Amino acid sequence: MTQLRSTIIAVLTSSCLLTTHPTLAAPSPREQILFDDNWRFTHDDPAGTGDQLNYTNVEKWVTATGAELTTNSPTARPDGNLGSDVSYTQPGFDDSSWRQLNLPHDWAIEGPFRQEYDGATGKLKYWGPVWYRKHFFIPSADSGRKLFLDLDGAMSYSEVWLNGQFVGGWPYGYSSFELDLTPFVKPGADNVLAVRLDSPSESSRWYPGAGIYRNVWLVKTAPLHVEHWGTFITTPQVDPAAATVRIQTRVDNETGDAAAVSVKNEIFELRANGAKGRSVASLATDGVPIGPHETGSCTAQIVLNNPRLWSVTDPCRYVAVTSLEQNGRLIDRVETPFGIRTIQFTVDNGFLLNGRRVRLNGVCLHHDLGALGAAVNARALERQLQLLRDMGCNAIRTSHNPPAPELLDLCDRLGFVVMDESFDCWARKKRPGDYHLAFPDWHEKDLRALVRRDHNHPCVVLWSIGNEVPEQRQSDGWKLGAQLAALVRQEDSTRPVTAALHVIESGTNGFQNVVDVFGYNYKPFGYAAFRTNNPAKPLFGSETSSCISSRGEYFFPLSDDKKQGSVDFQVTSYDVAAPPWAMPPDAEFKGQDDNPFVAGEFVWTGFDYLGEPTPYDRASTNRLVFTEPATQARADDELKASGKIEVPSRSSYFGIIDLCGFKKDRFYLYQARWRPDLPMAHILPHWNWPERIGQVTPVQVYTSGDEAELFLNGRSLGRKKLGPREYRLRWDQVVYEPGTLEVVAYKNGRRWATDAVRTAGSPAKIELKADRAQIRADGKDLSFVTVTVEDQSGSMAPRARNSVRFSIDGPGEIVATDNGDATSHVSFSSTEREAFNGLCLVIVRAKQAAPGRITLHAQSDGLKDATVTLRSVNR
Repeated sequence: MTQLRSTIIAVLTSSCLLTTHPTLAAPSPREQILFDDNWRFTHDDPAGTGDQLNYTNVEKWVTATGAELTTNSPTARPDGNLGSDVSYTQPGFDDSSWRQLNLPHDWAIEGPFRQEYDGATGKLKYWGPVWYRKHFFIPSADSGRKLFLDLDGAMSYSEVWLNGQFVGGWPYGYSSFELDLTPFVKPGADNVLAVRLDSPSESSRWYPGAGIYRNVWLVKTAPLHVEHWGTFITTPQVDPAAATVRIQTRVDNETGDAAAVSVKNEIFELRANGAKGRSVASLATDGVPIGPHETGSCTAQIVLNNPRLWSVTDPCRYVAVTSLEQNGRLIDRVETPFGIRTIQFTVDNGFLLNGRRVRLNGVCLHHDLGALGAAVNARALERQLQLLRDMGCNAIRTSHNPPAPELLDLCDRLGFVVMDESFDCWARKKRPGDYHLAFPDWHEKDLRALVRRDHNHPCVVLWSIGNEVPEQRQSDGWKLGAQLAALVRQEDSTRPVTAALHVIESGTNGFQNVVDVFGYNYKPFGYAAFRTNNPAKPLFGSETSSCISSRGEYFFPLSDDKKQGSVDFQVTSYDVAAPPWAMPPDAEFKGQDDNPFVAGEFVWTGFDYLGEPTPYDRASTNRLVFTEPATQARADDELKASGKIEVPSRSSYFGIIDLCGFKKDRFYLYQARWRPDLPMAHILPHWNWPERIGQVTPVQVYTSGDEAELFLNGRSLGRKKLGPREYRLRWDQVVYEPGTLEVVAYKNGRRWATDAVRTAGSPAKIELKADRAQIRADGKDLSFVTVTVEDQSGSMAPRARNSVRFSIDGPGEIVATDNGDATSHVSFSSTEREAFNGLCLVIVRAKQAAPGRITLHAQSDGLKDATVTLRSVNR
């Protein structure tokens, strides 16, 4: 044990503080049980229910939930029992005909896609009432214990009953919340949970998902226990020699007697795999008094010698094990992972992590996982982060809502800083059914819940109170922002508050004074003026570029007009197209290079996502602009005749990586900038253009070098050098001929990297490649299998659209397939998928507790079959 000195503070307080979601180790009397298995599910309310359970009619019942998260007077729960005459709430109801499934579950992702559904939200129906029920046994030994239901997220307007009694609910589908089941539990008997969800239509600008789409936990504690999110760890002093760790523990006494408890905190190093390492310090505080039905708070300060600091390159962590004892008996124990680091946003030198500048190479992420929908899966999230790390990304913005806890756990472990965002709108709406309806009653609870849940994550460096809120345009809109910022600061004074602001005037109309760090959306041309007007305010690009592209699609002639390049509901991958408010990446790069005080950026977006298929969403489509005159004329004729355009697109074009996780060309443009020490070069487009022989076919190269020479079939097409504020090399007059296009990149005059593209032959075979050949037999772990259509020599056929059929043998199942084509309406659950520009994807899940060999087969008419073997293991 290493301990330089310690300070003990023990006080009583009623203020609200926070913790991470505790992960517990034996022999704690606390149990935290994953409650995801064996639920029943059905659509719609029972006949005769009418609208009695719609939120407008149950609001007073639901708003009584979460009283501990508001400083306002608690809402009194009405007399009686809500839903007592609804059959689905009753424990005796026969739900055997309902679908049996495990959580997390997104019911809407199963489809079908429908053309008539609102194109902006993914053409999937996510609205309307659904029900979940779960039968479970509570042992008699649990009599006298506290039982809680913790939901990490349920979309949305949840209402929960236990054994026919209404427990509580929560409108905001992204919030984590806890419900006290104790008054309604029957120890020694079967118990029945019933959960109703009812997302409104037009409630989201993107696909929000549907159902209990995050994990659910059953938590059992003693009546005297650590409060929900009840540990609060900060590091007020950090230097290389020593770091002060401040641990505040809040303890609930839910008995009728006064109590005195001992609180012991022991700190362990935390290994990369999450296992505890050696103990480095401990401190006990005895005799902490807590009155009956009150909450006590104990604060300990421990100083660690030679601390291991958390950073994006070396994400070292610790875990604090907090134990409660009463009369010498252990009554509760929780574990709280944390990191030791310093953060600072400066005016002139950007973002400092542990005193060193770290440029924010960030991306915005919506919460859906492509073909998996919104149902959270830790492996799918991990894969996303691994792909982003390969690009050089080090920062994530959780646009535009609280993330799944698993994402922050992974960012802690892998070394990403996070802008943790709360809301897409406040009191003024963006869509008729969005969060503005719940904002008056719930914004304080939701905001405090976000900060309390996520405070102990070292990855979180910014709290965002909103995204592009309409209040920016109101003369006094900043006042509401100031109220929200104050709520955050009451919960956590160790991190700055920000917001993503897209109105240029928000830099001068009062909003700039609300936040600690100012985030501008799409304003690289406004950075200099902002600094002039706000010389003491740190600045970063909170949402940047919004370049749009379809993987592997290229249209001619190439135009640098950002409105061009949209053909047949695809967008060119030359990375020059963007909506009216947006721009190619190069413009943002220049804005930051011209203004080096800017802390960095969060690109819109890291991955494609479901919904918002700009430029093909109906909300933004009056007249589509196409490169080819014939296509433009046809589109204009159709528009004139019908007054509208039928838009097939179901997913976005913004991603640097497509919906499958396949890298678009843009990936390499960012990699060249964000990983300047990585030797790399990338050529675009592909070189399969039989219809273009003898025609000009522009070639571009993204490289971390500073110059390059291009060769076509061995002939030099010239050597070019990047000029000031240039970020791509261009050979605009290349005349197409089949063969090999090769580039040799140089840096500081020395050979640096090469790349080549070759004309492929006709599609001849299928290649399968799994990202992981061994997965856990836990019913959750995944292997992502890339399917490539190749010619006889093994080169990808970059324009192949062959349809591929999949089957599986062994203890695994095909969860989903996709191809990254934003216009595809094939269900993600289909086992047949057309390749899109040579690629498609199969997601395989191992069955629970059934280890063994899993074989995936792929067949396509006219192509050689392929198989890949995976192994599931118990570990």
